[in-house]
Amino acid sequence: MSERVVADMQAYYAGRAAEYERVYAKPERQADLRAIEAWLPGCFAGRRAIEIACGTGWWTQFAARDATQWLATDVNPETLAIARGKALPASVRLSVADAYALAGVEGRFDAAFAGFWWSHVPLARLASWLGALHAKLQPGARIVFIDNLYVEGSSTPIARRDDDGNTYQQRRLDDGSAHEVLKNFPTREQAIAAIGPHTRNAQWQQWTHYWSVSYELG
Repeated sequence: MSERVVADMQAYYAGRAAEYERVYAKPERQADLRAIEAWLPGCFAGRRAIEIACGTGWWTQFAARDATQWLATDVNPETLAIARGKALPASVRLSVADAYALAGVEGRFDAAFAGFWWSHVPLARLASWLGALHAKLQPGARIVFIDNLYVEGSSTPIARRDDDGNTYQQRRLDDGSAHEVLKNFPTREQAIAAIGPHTRNAQWQQWTHYWSVSYELG
């Protein structure tokens, strides 16, 4: 089940690459976006970071600004091609990599970032995926996730919920194709519980349309 969901997600975002950044033009989200863009760079100042599912590099350009090294990864060459066209910080290196095969990514890091990825991980795989990410990091590493809150009238409606508690949206691309996309919306309590006991300084932040959880490895 989850393998099919993951494959469908990969195909959806490959097809959506050219139109992906329209989501950041929504008028009601601009204040939140400016606040997050200003906050992120300080989270990674002086760090060697890996970014998971960087997509078109929208968040890379902000988060990596003050980092020493930044490996931005994504499974889709289509989205990375758009990222390569951006004026990214000099610390950034882009690489094709599967978020579910992090053991194959060379190096260890003292920071990690993922924007709008957590919500697409099937709940049954979240703990193992977080464990694989933590295994790529040094003790004391800083991890930051940001993602969407569900906001009626701004978020795409939830179409269904499966037996594991995952929620799904129906989305349509410019080519007319329709896609069912897994999109979960964790609460603060769920997110803090998920990051596990071997972490410290966990902090939840919430804006009108987005949430973040940041923490360090113990």
